[in-house]
Amino acid sequence: MEHQKPKHLKTGQAGEDLVVDYLKDKGYRIVERNYWKPYGEIDIVAQRERVLHFVEVKTLSMDVTRGTFPDFSPEDHLNFGKRQRQKLVIQTYLGEKRVGDETDWQIDLVSVYLDKEGELVKIDLFEDILLG
Repeated sequence: MEHQKPKHLKTGQAGEDLVVDYLKDKGYRIVERNYWKPYGEIDIVAQRERVLHFVEVKTLSMDVTRGTFPDFSPEDHLNFGKRQRQKLVIQTYLGEKRVGDETDWQIDLVSVYLDKEGELVKIDLFEDILLG
């Protein structure tokens, strides 16, 4: 018997796969996916020009038959604890990969909206968000 992933994990993976294609189409080079530490994870590390992007992906499955989208802001997706863990994971990544001070980096958030059948409805990119 094959083990099935829970629906929210499948939805999240589908969203990340869509974001990889989206970023490539916008000229990003994917450096790494799912950089994991016990205290947190970076979904996607990408580079465009001389900037390293740490990309957090949030995928929402929704009923779009009503024709409206939820009104979210990036902060809604990243609570205080998550932001603190992201900072630590990014610091670890920069140290492990020996990313020098000459490399600019930023944190981006991508919201992916899927319909109930798992089809892409919309992607929103929020660039250079603050983790505060």
